[in-house]
Formats: sequence, structure tokens, C-alpha cells
Amino acid sequence: MGNQESAPGQSLPTFEEAKGLGPQDSQFVRDLVEVLEKHGNLDRFGLCLLHEHFPVAGDEVLVETHDLAARTLQIRVEKAGATGHTKPSQWRFVKTGHDSGEVESHAYQVILQCSPISGCPGSRSTAR
Repeated sequence: MGNQESAPGQSLPTFEEAKGLGPQDSQFVRDLVEVLEKHGNLDRFGLCLLHEHFPVAGDEVLVETHDLAARTLQIRVEKAGATGHTKPSQWRFVKTGHDSGEVESHAYQVILQCSPISGCPGSRSTAR
């Protein structure tokens, strides 16, 4: 599904419209695994299906919190510059234009942050 593009500020497909991985993506997945393995990141990063349930403005970010006892997750929208949640956990790639060599460069945008105080992996509240 490499031909679906969305720049920051543009809406993503709805969950119902978004196309998940399928047999047609097997070469893409093999290439991605090879790159992740080459850089020692195979057990660090994975994939998520980019989609939206509602619009999120460019100055907003989704924030995930946990209830460890109830084993639940909640996600809400917060202003990116005002959130106290500083552990990004999901990113999307965005085209940033061309570098000095006229090669198209890419960057990433944080789309989901996790609240360390609510049980993110590595927080003190998850230590057993």
C-alpha cells in the first residue's frame, strides 16, 4: 500500500477505508525487515496502520494512558506543546522536500505519546 500518501495536515483514510497488510505487500515487508535488521532495530520498531477516527490538528498529539489493574488503554488528544507526556511511541514519516543534493529527504512526526506515569514500559510503576 505504498502509494497512499498523506502530508501533515492532510487527513488520513478512516479505519474502514485503510488497507491493511496483505500478500501484495510481501516484498515491501521483506525489504523493511532487512533494513530494520541491518540497523539493529528489528526488535525495536514495527508497523501500524495509519488511519483516523477523527481529525487531529497539526499542533495536537494523541496521548495514551494505561490502567494496569484494569488492563486497559485510553487515548486522548492534547496540545503537542502543552502535554506533559514526553515518551513518543508512534511516528509517521513525512516528506520534507529536498536536501542540498536534490535528493528527496524524509522526516518523522510524532503521532502518539505515552504517559510514563500510567505504566508505559520502563516506568517505575511497571517494576515488579
